[in-house]
Amino acid sequence: MVNNIGLLPVIRREIRRLVSHPIYVFTMVIAPLFCYFLFTSLMKNGLPTNLPVAVVDLDGTSTSRNVIRQLDVFSQSQVVMELAQFTEARSAMQEGKVYAVFVIPRHFTRDLVNGEQPKISFYTNNTFFIASSLVFKDMKTVSVLVSGAANRKTRLAKGQEMRQIMAQLQPIVVDSHPLSNPWMNYSIYLNNILLPGVLQLLVLLLTVYSIGIEIKQKTTLHWLHTGGDSMTVSIIGKLLPHTVIFTLVGVFFQVLLYKYLHFPLMSGVWPMVLALLLLVMASQALGVFFISLLPVLRLGLSAASLIGVISVSMSGFSFPVFAMAKPLQVLSHIFPLRHYFLIYVDQALNGISMYYSRVDYLVLVGFMLLPLPFLPKLKHALKYKEYKM
Repeated sequence: MVNNIGLLPVIRREIRRLVSHPIYVFTMVIAPLFCYFLFTSLMKNGLPTNLPVAVVDLDGTSTSRNVIRQLDVFSQSQVVMELAQFTEARSAMQEGKVYAVFVIPRHFTRDLVNGEQPKISFYTNNTFFIASSLVFKDMKTVSVLVSGAANRKTRLAKGQEMRQIMAQLQPIVVDSHPLSNPWMNYSIYLNNILLPGVLQLLVLLLTVYSIGIEIKQKTTLHWLHTGGDSMTVSIIGKLLPHTVIFTLVGVFFQVLLYKYLHFPLMSGVWPMVLALLLLVMASQALGVFFISLLPVLRLGLSAASLIGVISVSMSGFSFPVFAMAKPLQVLSHIFPLRHYFLIYVDQALNGISMYYSRVDYLVLVGFMLLPLPFLPKLKHALKYKEYKM
């Protein structure tokens, strides 16, 4: 009987539960792998291309047609409609057929030659923020190029030298160097946080579920008995198989991103593998904390879902934390994904020494201590709580 009590028997008991309940296989393997391939496939090109644009050419000259061709050359924009009336173009944008409307006014060429500053108008549908931002940039670039070309042609006709003309047209030359993601690749920007964010959410949910379902099915006494009535042994034995599987699944997405998709990885693989392992364990500790505070399956899952979903926003990768309200800046530190993101920036993007990421590594370790004061409460619930629907 003694041989059936202790850490290894609890681990064996949990492994039997994992292989006998399809929900565990789905949550730990199938769901994350599906999300990995879905997100990386959706953004495999890095940036959306050939976004539809409508053009209203009220001038109808060779110059205006040349402007339209220049706009169509840009990779992000594709002129799919050339309409005679602005009302038609507006209807097309309202129906979602195009993301922007580019309007060339009447007498555009004449006013351009006479130096009367014709106005090119463009309208974007900011309901689709990324698409409208990209086509807006293309249309603005075309407008600037047309203006510069007309100015240069006028000055050449007046006998000015090209060196003088360029000094007046572009007195300051901008030499820009986008760091860490020079390709402006949305997949690099999004997937490095979305994928660990999905993994964190699944870890939280499954940790709460695996303990809460024991309460619901009234198998907690057998679980505790197998662990020698030690809450620490019972928790470690139950979660250790989860840790191994989730870490392996997480390492898979890192291999997918950094080896096969060649995302930036300046510091090598091991700092990110360590960060992933700590993220999994910190998320598990947070899940134990929730089910200890709320030892009812539906309540624990609700709390875990809430934290798991909003952690993506609170990590600061899309909206910077320093621009949030002060209370939210403080709250951002209670999300493990926030610290994983900071480690990712330091290690994968900037490639600095792990010493400078030590605080975030230690905070993730600190999350593992969070449920310790609440284990007696959880043990009491496992022994005496009656599950209520």
